[in-house]
Amino acid sequence: MTSTAPALPRRPSWAGRNYSLLTAAAVVTNLGSQGALIAAAFAVLSSGGSAGDVGLVAAARTVPLVLFLLVGGALADRLPRHRVMVAANALNFLSQGAFALLVLAGEPRLWQMMALTALGGVGQAFFGPASEGMLMSSVSGAEAGRAFAFYRMAMHGAGIGGAALGGALIAAFGPGWVLAIDAAAFAVAGALRAFLDVGHLPEREPEGGLLSQLRDGWREFVSRPWLWSIVVQFAVVNAVVAAAEAVYGPLVARDSLGGAGPWGLALAAFGVGTFAGALLMMRWKPRRLLLAGSLCVFPLALPSAALAVPLPLGALAAVMLLTGVSIEVFGVSWMTALHQEIPEEKLSRVSAYDWLGSIAMVPVATALAGPAQDAVGRTPALWGCSALIVLLTAAVLCVPDVRRLTRHSAASAAIGPQASAGADAEGAVGRLG
Repeated sequence: MTSTAPALPRRPSWAGRNYSLLTAAAVVTNLGSQGALIAAAFAVLSSGGSAGDVGLVAAARTVPLVLFLLVGGALADRLPRHRVMVAANALNFLSQGAFALLVLAGEPRLWQMMALTALGGVGQAFFGPASEGMLMSSVSGAEAGRAFAFYRMAMHGAGIGGAALGGALIAAFGPGWVLAIDAAAFAVAGALRAFLDVGHLPEREPEGGLLSQLRDGWREFVSRPWLWSIVVQFAVVNAVVAAAEAVYGPLVARDSLGGAGPWGLALAAFGVGTFAGALLMMRWKPRRLLLAGSLCVFPLALPSAALAVPLPLGALAAVMLLTGVSIEVFGVSWMTALHQEIPEEKLSRVSAYDWLGSIAMVPVATALAGPAQDAVGRTPALWGCSALIVLLTAAVLCVPDVRRLTRHSAASAAIGPQASAGADAEGAVGRLG
């Protein structure tokens, strides 16, 4: 009698070497960064800072992120993207490591924490567009949507675990050690990304300087109605969602739900929803990518409406769960559309304009949330957030390209993003409808 050893599970065809390294590195950084966000706030408070000081440190990260995103996108399309990513990770390692040392040494000053957090924002501005371009260039074929769904699922899972672990470690050892762990995570992730193989990508020989590259990316961006219309939509949608969740949500929780604990459970339900949504998109491949994704933006109006009522905790958690699932359907559909429609050599610049549109209005909305509540009341302000989301989503669905853009067939997807995107300028209409 002979026996055979059980066969080891094979890696899926879409999970190549670069994709696997990128996913592993993203998991490592998300495990560290989610806890570090909490640790930074507690570091400010434990040094005697106020809630306003916490906001200043958060803003110190956002401002350089907005300022340098476009430069980061252009640079990532001029240089090998993995080198930009590794350099950004090195900057984040140094800035977060210095932040940790300051906290562990005792009594860090506010300006020091703001300066180091700003350096982290600069690193993210260069890392984000390069990372998105690198991820999209690492996937080809009809299974791109499944690959993006798994990547997002891994990131969300790591984020949920990182937030829980970070909170426990802060309680046990203090925020300084959690910041140090985050710095180490950047070092590990940078080492993994250093092994990315870019030999299969064609060498880019950009013409002109950085400004010329930015103008070329802008032309690519504005030439596609489906692209700029959805980015404009999400500039407002992300802003009002941030205002509702960061400002009004905690206030409603304090006044009507029983405090921070119930609000934390509602946010955790959203996190579980994002994980479930990514799992759903591992199997579901809607043919009309942006139509399916945009229809799933409507549920983003529900949390603001639920807070306006306000609904009891159980119903609010159910709404947040549904919202998490919905936003992942949009997110995976959006990434798949970018992957198949944008030329590979312009992915990072287009991604930078996408990122900029997505975050530019968030600080403005959160700053105006308080005055808006004073002017019209919290409940009308929350209903206004819901109404803006519904109206903008309905407007985007009036754009023909949003309704008609379809997923490539297996045969056309096999030629890969770069070759298929080469026909975009002349044959975009042929791939719609």
